[in-house]
Amino acid sequence: MNSGFTHITVLLEEAVEALAVRADGCYLDGTFGRGGHSRLILQTLGPDGRLIGFDKDPQAIATGQALAAEDGRFVIVQRSFAELGSEALERGIAGKVSGILLDLGVSSPQLDDPERGFSFMNDGPLDMRMDPSRGVSAAEFVNSAPAEEIARVFKEYGEERFARRMAGAVVSRRETQPFERTADLAEVLKVANPAWEKGKNPATRAFQGLRIHVNNELGDLEAGLEAALETLEVGGRLAVISFHSLEDRIVKLFMRKLVKGEADNMPRNLPIRHQAFEPRIKLIGKAQFACDEETRANPRSRSAVMRVAEKLR
Repeated sequence: MNSGFTHITVLLEEAVEALAVRADGCYLDGTFGRGGHSRLILQTLGPDGRLIGFDKDPQAIATGQALAAEDGRFVIVQRSFAELGSEALERGIAGKVSGILLDLGVSSPQLDDPERGFSFMNDGPLDMRMDPSRGVSAAEFVNSAPAEEIARVFKEYGEERFARRMAGAVVSRRETQPFERTADLAEVLKVANPAWEKGKNPATRAFQGLRIHVNNELGDLEAGLEAALETLEVGGRLAVISFHSLEDRIVKLFMRKLVKGEADNMPRNLPIRHQAFEPRIKLIGKAQFACDEETRANPRSRSAVMRVAEKLR
């Protein structure tokens, strides 16, 4: 695999500042990537601080292992951040973590490397898995799933309004020749899309839907948020950077629910203990976006939005 692709960390200083890093605290970077946030956290930590990085991508793990060899305060684990609760229990730090950072989506090296199969811009194997050793690839999915399921993925995860028509084109074509390459699939989707958006490849939304489905990104996010709440200590902070509306909606609703307290979502006539009315978190500031300078330097940061919360109980 080619690892010569660069990654510019989005909201680098803002995210680490939002965590309010204590010198002796224990922190989790749920999406290590190429280690931009982790390195700045380590610069802020003192000699007794600890940082655990999570990632599914083998190239990210290799980068993390090199960092761990340089700095004994850091360890990297090849797991989804959805499993951070289990990892915390195994390490005896459940309920003792001072801060958790989740930088969602795919990294630039994943998008830019044609061999990973994430992008329609460069032809490559149709894979899309963050961990290529596990799960079902995008090619396996589009070559075997029913048209209704493919359409659901395009519509629900890609927000593609022509999902049914595009899924039908995929199923029709695979009967004579299975899909193996990103460019091949992108061309079929392009032809099937009757209304192209200005400045956007007509396969964009369908590819997004496939990637989210193949990696269970939204399911992992929901599980990871719940796990993060239980893993944090009182006063610990959670910072989440999202890159599209589906992710941000999940994060916003999760935090809103906990600000109001569990009782807000319970039946009115159900006996409720008074603690259920108390908020479990408080929001730290408003949603934060990349500044103009950052978006000019890194166009991929334009869609980033960060939300931060602090655990109260």
